[in-house]
Amino acid sequence: MSVNDPFTEGLESGWKVTDGASLTENQTLEADVVVIGTGAGGGTSAEILARAGLSVILVEEGGLYHQKDFKMDELTAYASLYQDGMSRVTQDGAIAILQGRCVGGSTTVNWTSSFRTPDETLNYWANQLGMGDLTPDAMAPWFDGREQRHNIEPWAVDPNTNNDVLRQGCEQLGYAWQIIPRNVKGCWNLGYCGVGCPTNAKQGALTTTIPGALANDATLIHRLRADRLVMNQDRIDHLLASAMSADGVSPSGVTVTLKARHFVVAASAIGSPGLLLRSDIPDPFNRIGKRSFLHPVNATTAIMPEKVEPYYGAPQSIYSDEFNFKEGVDGPAGFKLEVPPLHPAMSAGVIPHHGQKQTDAMTNLPWTQSTLALVRDGFHPDSPGGTVSLRGDGSPVLDYPISDYLWTGLRKAFGIMAELQFAAGARKVSFVHMDSDWYSSWAEASAALDKLPMEAHRVRLFTAHQMGGCGMGRHPENSVVSSFGEHHHVSNLSVHDASIFPTSIGANPQLSVYALAARNSSRLASKLTG
Repeated sequence: MSVNDPFTEGLESGWKVTDGASLTENQTLEADVVVIGTGAGGGTSAEILARAGLSVILVEEGGLYHQKDFKMDELTAYASLYQDGMSRVTQDGAIAILQGRCVGGSTTVNWTSSFRTPDETLNYWANQLGMGDLTPDAMAPWFDGREQRHNIEPWAVDPNTNNDVLRQGCEQLGYAWQIIPRNVKGCWNLGYCGVGCPTNAKQGALTTTIPGALANDATLIHRLRADRLVMNQDRIDHLLASAMSADGVSPSGVTVTLKARHFVVAASAIGSPGLLLRSDIPDPFNRIGKRSFLHPVNATTAIMPEKVEPYYGAPQSIYSDEFNFKEGVDGPAGFKLEVPPLHPAMSAGVIPHHGQKQTDAMTNLPWTQSTLALVRDGFHPDSPGGTVSLRGDGSPVLDYPISDYLWTGLRKAFGIMAELQFAAGARKVSFVHMDSDWYSSWAEASAALDKLPMEAHRVRLFTAHQMGGCGMGRHPENSVVSSFGEHHHVSNLSVHDASIFPTSIGANPQLSVYALAARNSSRLASKLTG
């Protein structure tokens, strides 16, 4: 069965797409707007601005990979589609960071879960942080519009066994569970969303807004690294960018200068603060890179009596918010419960064993189920987040200390997840922790958990959700941009990605980014065309 691919057809029809690796000499380009980053925020902004009649240039450090390149092969996909070949970590190495680095950004490799920003989070931003224009009612039309644009609706197919274990456990224990909305259209239910969708069912930026921008005469330059925004008085005059070599990692030595009336930074919650820091963007209150959030993730694994085959079927279809806001928005650390897919290569890196133990664990993979907890960070004084700074070579790095407040939430999440798995019939359960054994009952697991040290590098922690670092707010003293993403000190600079979140959100962030970027770029388009 053949699959229509907008990029194949668009490139044949003359879309303006350049591979930076093909450039052989320095050049200068001009547009109304330069958009840096092509993920949820950059794609949305580029399409809306281009449709308004503005000339737009999109800059993407990663390569352009589309339907013909997606072979459901972990080895090549992780190396080409993820930051640092999927080896990005926090400064101390304690938290693995899953983040896209390709056209479409993380929307090309995510697991398609699409949630509105929880009302509790929006109300907290409105009532505690003074952003009354971001109430649930005010944001509803923007969520509506993006749900239509990205074909987001609750998954209508039965969950795979991996996800159904979470449903069964919740039903046995009387906990709430729901079906996850997914941004898919004609999904084949293959399960390999994390390595690029081979059927173009995933409605991320790669198949929606980037083609929409290019069809409206935008220009895309991929394998082009944004190095530095250069100021002239209170405005950005131009962006200096380096073309990458064909390997996508090392600069080729060719420089591209991009001049524009306005610059939209959408390079991620690690990349955007990094770019602003490299550029010495005015920061009188030292806010750039501060209050970076991760939804720190811990997990448990279970051996089930029936085959699970956790690598097949929609990766995420069931969730539980039973513990997300149960003790108040700014009380003890709440967490959202979901299920990760377990593909062989990823599992081998995640399961904390070596030698024969690792061999045994991988042999049991077809019977293995996993549950994860997304811990909400940033709502409590003891959860101030981390800090993005620059290494000596100018690349950004995130320092994220894990406070006792978060460790308490992570320990509680471990216990709840194990209890759910046993309630669903697990034969044995293990915490994804260097010191965990396999436990054959909830009582045994609970007793062991009380003694396990909650320490960095002992607990295996992950994140696929990077947020904050260019936080929005009303006052420059405690924020980088306004609630419309407008920089407080630079008149022609906006930030349109998850870096503007002033806290984490307590849900997978792509729809939140889509909606805020649509709202903020619609306003920007009106200003620039008015």
